[in-house]
Amino acid sequence: MEDNQTNWTPFPDDNLLGLIDKNQINEFEASGITNAELFVLELETDVEISTTLILEIHKIAFSKLYDWAGKWRKTEVSVGQLLPPKPTLVLQAMYQFLDNLNFKISISKTPAEHIECLVYAHYEFIKIHPFNNGNGRTGRILMNLVALKFGYQPLELYYREGESRKFYIDAMKAADNGNFKILTELISEELVSF
Repeated sequence: MEDNQTNWTPFPDDNLLGLIDKNQINEFEASGITNAELFVLELETDVEISTTLILEIHKIAFSKLYDWAGKWRKTEVSVGQLLPPKPTLVLQAMYQFLDNLNFKISISKTPAEHIECLVYAHYEFIKIHPFNNGNGRTGRILMNLVALKFGYQPLELYYREGESRKFYIDAMKAADNGNFKILTELISEELVSF
């Protein structure tokens, strides 16, 4: 999970537009995220969630600014207390995760099963951390694609500023230690059917 700065950005010269103003960079990122969210909203709900689809979502979100958009991570990272898979194992981990996720989606019938599936979709994706950056935002978009499949509205999970961000971080830290209660509650509270 990206530490407390969800809007963390590499050094200014690391973006394709040569932007150095952090607010401008954040605006471009926010615009890309909005485009990725719209892309997901327009998908058929029976679309299979695949590595190709995940790469496409990430590319739409970040390609205006970064050359790493839509490409698997090639560096080692640590996320909170967790060590995500080595770069050479990211693709294998994603295939395994998506097989499990698509299976869980296919058998989830009750609201409780839907919530469990949404928790799995978000948390496991973040745990793999398949991209250089933008994992949290892409993970939320993925979770919202699953929510749409079940007939729910997209969830916010947290806002960049304020208490909700800290609550989300605490929920993810608890999940890192095997306690999914807070994350489950967070998702349950936001779940609204169309």
